[in-house]
Formats: sequence, C-alpha cells, structure tokens
Amino acid sequence: MDWLYKLFLSTDSVAHIALLYALVIAVGVYLGKIKFGGVALGVTFVLFAGIVAGHFGFTGPIPVLNFIQDFGLILFVFCIGLQVGPGFFESFRKGGVTMNMLAAGMICLNIIVMMACYYCFFDTSDKNNLPMMVGTLCGAVTNTPGLGAANEALNTAFPHGGAPQIASGYACAYPLGVLGIIVASIALRYICKIRLNHEEEDLTKAEEENPHAKPHFMHLQVSNAYLCGKTLKQVHEFLNRDFVCSRFLHEGHVSTPNRDTIFNQGDQLFIVCAEEDAEAIKAFIGPEIKVDWEKQDQPMVSKRILVTRPSMNGKTFGQLHFSSVYGVNVTRITRQGMDLFANRNLSMQVGDRIMVVGPEDAVDRVANMMGNSIKRLNAPNIGTIFIGIVLGIIFGSIPVAVPGMPMPLKLGIAGGPLIIAILIGRYGYKVHLVTYTTTSANMMLREIGLVLFLASVGIKAGAGFVQTVVAGDGLKYVWTGFLITAIPILIIGTIARLKYKLNYFTLIGMIAGTYTDPPALAYANSTCSKDAPAVGYSTVYPLAMFLRILVAQIIILMMCTA
Repeated sequence: MDWLYKLFLSTDSVAHIALLYALVIAVGVYLGKIKFGGVALGVTFVLFAGIVAGHFGFTGPIPVLNFIQDFGLILFVFCIGLQVGPGFFESFRKGGVTMNMLAAGMICLNIIVMMACYYCFFDTSDKNNLPMMVGTLCGAVTNTPGLGAANEALNTAFPHGGAPQIASGYACAYPLGVLGIIVASIALRYICKIRLNHEEEDLTKAEEENPHAKPHFMHLQVSNAYLCGKTLKQVHEFLNRDFVCSRFLHEGHVSTPNRDTIFNQGDQLFIVCAEEDAEAIKAFIGPEIKVDWEKQDQPMVSKRILVTRPSMNGKTFGQLHFSSVYGVNVTRITRQGMDLFANRNLSMQVGDRIMVVGPEDAVDRVANMMGNSIKRLNAPNIGTIFIGIVLGIIFGSIPVAVPGMPMPLKLGIAGGPLIIAILIGRYGYKVHLVTYTTTSANMMLREIGLVLFLASVGIKAGAGFVQTVVAGDGLKYVWTGFLITAIPILIIGTIARLKYKLNYFTLIGMIAGTYTDPPALAYANSTCSKDAPAVGYSTVYPLAMFLRILVAQIIILMMCTA
C-alpha cells in the first residue's frame, strides 16, 4: 500500500497534483449544488473544499499551485471578456447610461462601507487586516474575478513572499453575500411600497408604447400615385427610412425586387422594417392587405442561413448587394436569440442566422457563400483565444505611473486579458479575428478556469484558515461583509426607484448585474414573467465586472504599499 500513501502525500508527484485538484474540484462542485434556504453556492464551494484540503495537509508545491491559480484566472477573465465584449459599449446607449451610473455608484458605496468598517472595527496597524477586508469586499459582492485581481496585486506588492492571504475574508463573506443581495432586494420592495402586479402592468404598457428595433412585417398595396414610375431606390431615398422589400407582385408576376424595380399603382409588396418605422412607411406607400404569395409563377423560398465563413465576419449587408448581385433579399438577422432588422449598415458576425428570401437556387448560392455549416461553428477558434491572452498579458504588464502611488499601476494578468478580450469581442472582426465561441464552449472554458483558480486559492489558504478566522475575527468579517452587501443596495436602490422611477424588476436585475451574481438574477427572474430583470442585469454587468476587477487591484496597491 506504499504506492497509495505516496499518491496522496508525495507532493512532488504529477499524479498527486492531478489527484489533489480532481478531488477538490469534484467535491466542491457537488457540495455546491446543495441549497441552503433555497440558495446554492455553486462552484464557489470549490474554494471551501480547497480550504479543508489545505488545512489537513493535502497540498502541493507552492510554485505549481501559483501557476495553476494564475492560468485559471487568465482563462476565466478572458472568456468573460469575450462574452461581454459585443455588448459592452452598446450598454451605454439611451437608458443604459442611467443604470450604469447607478451601478458605478453602488460599487463606490461598497468601497466606502468597506473602508468605514475597516477603520471603525479593525486594528489598522495590523497589515493583514486590510487584505482580509478586501477579500471580504470581494466575497460580499460575490465577485470572484475581483478576488483574483486583488490576490495578484497583493503578490505584486509583496514580490518576495509574505503576502497576507485574502481568501479567508472572501470565504467568510461570500455565503451571506449571496443571501444578502436577495434579502436587500426584497427589503427594497417594502421600503418603496412596491406592488409586483403594478410593476408587471407598467412593463406591458412600456412594451406597447416603445417598440424595439426588431423586425416588423407588412403586406402593402401601392396606392400613392406619386410612386408610379419611381424605382425602389428612389422610394428609399425619399422616405429616408430603412426597409427591405422581399417580394413584389406586379400584374400577377411575383419577383424578388432590386434597387431598379419600378413601382406602379396596385403593385403588392412584402415589406420588412423596424417597428418604429412601420407607420410612416405604410402611410407613404399604401394600406395593408392580405396577399396569397403561394399563387406565383416563380418559386420563392424563405430560408434561415447560418453565417460560418470567416470571410463574412464584419461585412455589412450594404457591402454584399444581395438583391442586385444574387437576386435575393435579407429581411432579418438572429443574434444571440434576438431578432434584428437587417439594415444595410449592420455588420454580420460568425454565428449569426440571416433570413434570406428569393428563388430557391439563388438562396442556395447565398447559403454556400455564407458557409451555413453547423460543424464549422462547433470547432473552437482556439487561436483567437490564445492570441488574445498573449496580447492581454503584454498589455497588463505595462507599468503606468500614477501620482500619489508608491509604485506603478499595472492591470496585471486579470485586468489586461479582460480589456483585450472585451476589445476583441467587439472589434475583432475588423482585424479578421473570428471570436465566435458557442455558449457551451465559453461556459466550459470559464468554469475550468474558475475552479482551477478557486481550488488553488483554497488549498493555499487552508493551512492558516482556522487560526485566521476561527481563532481570530471570523465572525466580524461575516457581519461586516453583510453590511458591505446590503447598505449600498438599500441606498442606491431607493434612489433609483424614487428619483429615476426604475421599474422594480429592472432594478433588481440591475442589482444582480452590479454584484455579478447569477443566483440573485435567478431570484429576480422567478418573480417576473417578463425579461426586464435579464435586461437590467445585462445592461450593467459588463461595466460592473470591469470596475470590480480594476478597483480591487487599486485598493491593494494604494493601501498595502503606502
């Protein structure tokens, strides 16, 4: 049985290290599925499994643990950046600016409450207390990437070892942080005297009054005498509104119109446009009618085509001249589950589905040009990921001198890859980088990076956890973490409701996004039949994630090196 003893206790063995991580991650993942008061901690329980393993001496060489921890963090934050990149800048459009400013205010209040607790309740002469409080901050706002960034900044501040551990503070605050977000969100409902049925009714009215830029379909008959003899291009220019005419019926003949198609009174059209433009187009061209497009002399088909050819990445619909070159029209595009009107300035991305209308042979030619191969999408663009990681590490290593700071600020291996991933996710097509990754592939890479990071942090923190927390100020970190969680939600949430009149469901989604907390979003979604919580979450999540990661580093570098 000597081989079994060596397998578990010989820390120099590769097999031992693989076994260590496999056991810690497996145990943590399965225990994380257990619900406490209806809330599960998820993969974050891997941290606690690692702490137990480290406490009982089931560990590995520190250099190996450091490498796996840092590589896991890089992989995790880079995949997050790729995910949020396409919508990062769009989140600041109308309506999103207010929510993002409120989210930034909540993040600032988290820091203010954390610093107030630090100076009021802890011994500031003890250098271990501030890193522990930063760990408590990250746990209270349930932000694991922030913990990784702060931990890396701590290692930068103490390059020769002796860096205090912050994972203990995170572990103390995280469980009550998850619960505290939900409890504070419920408390807001009573503070602001909110009735959920009224909030749902308001959402329904808002949807009716404010049509989104999604496709609208109409069958119109040309009744405006002014249009007789005018081409489709001339009608477009006069209206100054974007629309697609995918079918054209003239004297019993159905065709796919192009820019030179001439209008005559009585012609019948199938129009696709943005909802907000529908009334103006109908008023100018003519009334809506019922048309039986099956009675036609030229077979016409509608087909959803998958964009999988890399050369199509970033091309606009206007550049490809579908109607004049291919004899088809593209009416709408489906991206990340959302239907969008295919205006001529909209850029395609690998993974989009476009609706093409026209003669069957022409539609097939377009499908061949687009790729239309699900197998190609399933193949990961692994090169883009590692090119981005290389650029991110280089970018994160650039020192930036900041007045008042004793050492240059670096974005590090958390901030650098995150920013580069956001930029690649949004603008990668401009340099011919295909950034598409299936949702499941992105989630898999993220989760692998996250559990490797959490397991490493837990194993390293395990040896001193009992002394630091149980024999020390553990309970104090728990209740100060709850204050860091709840106070900003109650203050900013009340302001958002009373001053900016935010719908409650949008508000609690915004809170979940600000705290980057999926369990809180799941609670918000369970209380509402609309998608308002998800909209609030996705609007602020990119900026909140970026600020959480950056701020954690800045606090450590400013305070620990002073």
